Amino acid sequence: MTAPAVPTAPAAPAASAEPAVPTVPVWTSRAGLALPDLVPLAERRSWVAGGLCPDRDVAALFRERVAAHPARQAVVEAGDPPGGGWDYATLDAEVRRIAALFTEAGLGAGDVVALRLPNGRAAVAAELAVYAIGAVALPYPPGGGRRDTLALLGRARAAGAVFAEHSDLALADRLPTLRAVFTTDEAPAGRAGGVRWLGAPARTRWRPGAVDPTAPARLMVSSGSEAEPKMVAYSHHAMGGGRARYLRALTPDPGPRRHLVLVPLGSSFGSCGVLTVAALGGTLLVLPAFDPAEALRAASAHRATHLFAVPTMLRRIAERPPSPGEDLSTLVATVSSGAELPPATAEVTERRLGRPVITVYGSSDGVNCHTRATPAAPAGFVGVPDPAVVAVRIVGPDGRELPAGEPGEIQARGPMTPLCHLGERADDARHRTPDGWVRTGDLGRLDARGRLFLLGRLRNVVIRGGYNISPAEVERHLAAHPDVAEVACVPVPDPDLGERLCACVRPAPGAPPPTLAALQAFLRDTRGLERRKLPELLLPVAEMPHGPTGKVCRRTLTARAAER
Repeated sequence: MTAPAVPTAPAAPAASAEPAVPTVPVWTSRAGLALPDLVPLAERRSWVAGGLCPDRDVAALFRERVAAHPARQAVVEAGDPPGGGWDYATLDAEVRRIAALFTEAGLGAGDVVALRLPNGRAAVAAELAVYAIGAVALPYPPGGGRRDTLALLGRARAAGAVFAEHSDLALADRLPTLRAVFTTDEAPAGRAGGVRWLGAPARTRWRPGAVDPTAPARLMVSSGSEAEPKMVAYSHHAMGGGRARYLRALTPDPGPRRHLVLVPLGSSFGSCGVLTVAALGGTLLVLPAFDPAEALRAASAHRATHLFAVPTMLRRIAERPPSPGEDLSTLVATVSSGAELPPATAEVTERRLGRPVITVYGSSDGVNCHTRATPAAPAGFVGVPDPAVVAVRIVGPDGRELPAGEPGEIQARGPMTPLCHLGERADDARHRTPDGWVRTGDLGRLDARGRLFLLGRLRNVVIRGGYNISPAEVERHLAAHPDVAEVACVPVPDPDLGERLCACVRPAPGAPPPTLAALQAFLRDTRGLERRKLPELLLPVAEMPHGPTGKVCRRTLTARAAER
């Protein structure tokens, strides 16, 4: 069966000489989920013709890697011995077995299959199996609670799901489109009616079929700043093209890549995990859950070339002393994304690991730019956009593209650009221009040399008495304080002014907790910040709360600050 791609009908020509509205290709799932491609078709075709997107689906790319080096390590878990884990041939056999199980359960092209699994071999094999049957994968991190499962699977009209947490199994009856549920635990699969075990032998032999590379492959999930998780649909072209090219461009090719991915594979940033195997032909190293000591041991024992983490993880790694026998000589670079990287964290990480830190400005919306984090870098500099991944422009409030040096909204479009956001059609206008450019909601500028500078969020502001304060700006300055290890600034409701700014601070190891007065004096006298931008509240924390993706959970901090 091929995916049901149902294009909308062209607009009927008017009596006048008005040009016809171009046809927008729309992929529709068997459960009625419609995913239009909001990028003009001519642009998509030009990226394929120019070699920027391989005209093959992700599963076909993976099979090419299997044929090229079946004995190479594919997926290694932290507890595996050096040289252990699954090689490409073993992973391919698992992908085929799980694809057969999915097919026997009635899943196939035109379905969305949710995957809520911890980092590990099963998560990689299950995701590749979804691509293999021509379905759309919806991976999302464990630990988000039942609300996320109901919201994500309900909005995506998921037909299948693979769960590791038993609490998710009880939600299946509340999702009317869900036809097939799998679990990685054999016992609950045997007890619960209709729940299948992902590790069961297949009754039939699965053989690959044709998959449309223009069809959606994965729904990226991002917590963002929304009340519910955001979902963005990526095609096989955008996954195997733009996103894979971004990974290759991070550093010069070091030979076979060995990527230690510490973020959840179900997150947007974590999508680099499966692409390490399917598109790059490298070795993926994973931990079931983040632990700084285990991360360092895995990097040493399994000869990691790249380490992928969010800034809070890097800070905790940098604070760990070296263990006896630690060897990080194979490490080429550390890659930071998911949140702004404080310069102090970049400095201590580079000093601890002995390798450069690459900071990525990007999002699930298909935005990307990266550069090496150095103390000499100009404030806000995030890199030079690569049109082979995604082009960037700066736009004013009237939609006009601005010349170099003028600040405006950062917009992006290129081989990495996703199809669309999931939601009401009003979301399309909020996130896209009519010609397919992504509206990032970020404020930035391009200089005469083509360098991109991030100036802040257009919407992420604290409004104090009618004055807008950028939490990101205040955080950047506070992160430079020698006694601050981590900081997040959040709004606290105020009956008089509407909101006040609260600085949530984790002190540096061995340093006394800074006082609010000391931080205000530092921002005012040392950093030159305006008085009205200074935080008025301080929340000391021993550890920052983290969400399922590993990023700081600002909603939790806001609630704590409001209670205090």
